[in-house]
Amino acid sequence: MSLIITDECINCDVCEPECPNEAISQGEEIYEIDKDKCTECVGHYDEPQCQQVCPVDCIPFNENNRETREQLIFKYEKLTGDTFVE
Repeated sequence: MSLIITDECINCDVCEPECPNEAISQGEEIYEIDKDKCTECVGHYDEPQCQQVCPVDCIPFNENNRETREQLIFKYEKLTGDTFVE
């Protein structure tokens, strides 16, 4: 997973419906991102949509778990069954 939601999250509900992979869900206290479903929107959009709509900028890249573009493309193809096209 390359994105995380920090504890600055205000549970505003705008990120969850924007995720094309349904990787965002309500956790015990704040929203969480499923690392196995997050592709940073690779294959769907040019930029992570959750970051674009977050009003408090609480969805940074997880520097402790960065994925390469190739890894994200592979994950996209596995999740969707589609072939990635640039």
